[in-house]
Amino acid sequence: METMQPAYGVVPLLLIAAAAVALLLLLIMRFKLHAFISLVLVSLLVALATQVPLDEIVDTLLAGFGETLASVGLLVGLGAMIGRLLEITGGAQVLANTLINRFGSSRAPLALGVASLIFGFPIFFDAGFVVFLPIIFSVAKRFGGSVLLYALPVAGGFAAMHAFVPPHPGPVAAATLLGANVGLVLVVGLLVAIPSWYVGAYLFSRFIGRRIDVPIPNIPGAGINSGGAGGGASDTENEGQEPPVQLPRFGTVIMILLVPLFLIFLNTGLDTLGSIGVVNPDQTWVQALQMIGQTPIALLATAILSIVVLGRGRSNANVEQIVNGALGPVCSIILITGAGGMFGAVLNKSGIGTALADTLEAAGLPLIVAAFVISTTLRVAQGSATVALTTTAGLLAPTVAATEGLSPLYRVLLVLAIACGATVLSHVNDSGFWLVTRFLDMDVKTGLKTWTVLETLLGGIAFLLVFLISLVA
Repeated sequence: METMQPAYGVVPLLLIAAAAVALLLLLIMRFKLHAFISLVLVSLLVALATQVPLDEIVDTLLAGFGETLASVGLLVGLGAMIGRLLEITGGAQVLANTLINRFGSSRAPLALGVASLIFGFPIFFDAGFVVFLPIIFSVAKRFGGSVLLYALPVAGGFAAMHAFVPPHPGPVAAATLLGANVGLVLVVGLLVAIPSWYVGAYLFSRFIGRRIDVPIPNIPGAGINSGGAGGGASDTENEGQEPPVQLPRFGTVIMILLVPLFLIFLNTGLDTLGSIGVVNPDQTWVQALQMIGQTPIALLATAILSIVVLGRGRSNANVEQIVNGALGPVCSIILITGAGGMFGAVLNKSGIGTALADTLEAAGLPLIVAAFVISTTLRVAQGSATVALTTTAGLLAPTVAATEGLSPLYRVLLVLAIACGATVLSHVNDSGFWLVTRFLDMDVKTGLKTWTVLETLLGGIAFLLVFLISLVA
């Protein structure tokens, strides 16, 4: 989308951008208007305020929306299907139990956390945490101690993967809007997520778990005592159920989770080898392998593999029901992400992005720091990490496009910096805060001392790593 000749100078354009963000927060927080409708409405108002030609407004909105959904919809949808199949067929239970047996009882919290990191690749934070709850409580009852010792590494693992690693919607949306390579975001995101989780979630859980004793809660109706293969989520206990079938093997679960990682790493590796002249990027076999390693194709192959392998012993209708059930919960996320792309397209068309780039350059504020600060501000103000991610990425997308000399790695680091800001300071306006505190039966004060601190450590440590990498990128 080409930028038009701005109708106003830098200061009026920046004031319009600030007013747009303020209005967006007001609509979502005060009037409880859905984030998707709010983003579409604000995008339209910004286009009118900046005097985008009337006959180009709708085309600009649709182009931004459609270009974003072209990749985001595929990745999020396929990732959700894979996660749902693993969830319903008992993959989480097999993964956690096997790792606990191999790590030993003294390292049960570490085993649970590692299981959540592995299982968190395709499954969203809320679904993953709820599925793991029966396992967490069972292990806590078996080995004793505060339930925080076992629950926080798991919650932190799912939160880290959800924030930093594709195919989760936040990093995919930000990568799409900023023109970053999704495969490279996955690689660097893993490198950032794992040490951040270890310090911010696992070590913190050992510290706080010895100081705050949270007993194992008894929450009727939450599926906590079900003990089933996919137990924990009340909607999964009835959905897609047939007579019990054999649980998948540990090796099968690991294979399914590693297939997309291997294919995506293959694509990224060949791209790197081609850039340094080790392989010829014009050869057919190189291009074929790179195509297979493109994230949408890799996830498509994994989804088909999951249906064939995990669906064994179930009827085709039952497997179709499970896969179909994965799409409903992600519909809202996909639409919000597309609306974020719409917002970014309007900012680009109107010249606001260029004005913001010039202002940041004049102020000497690095883009990495600006990305983190803006995302953190939005996260604290309205609570939703998805809205913070998409709004910040949309706000900075035209700025990134107008800034020359940004390397592919720097664009990836920008995506992760935004994700860091969207992770910190989870509090009472964040649904994730209430999910964790409700299921662990903690009051607000305890939630602020535990979950809020964990999320802030997670995002803060990750941003420190991202910033250090950016100094040499």
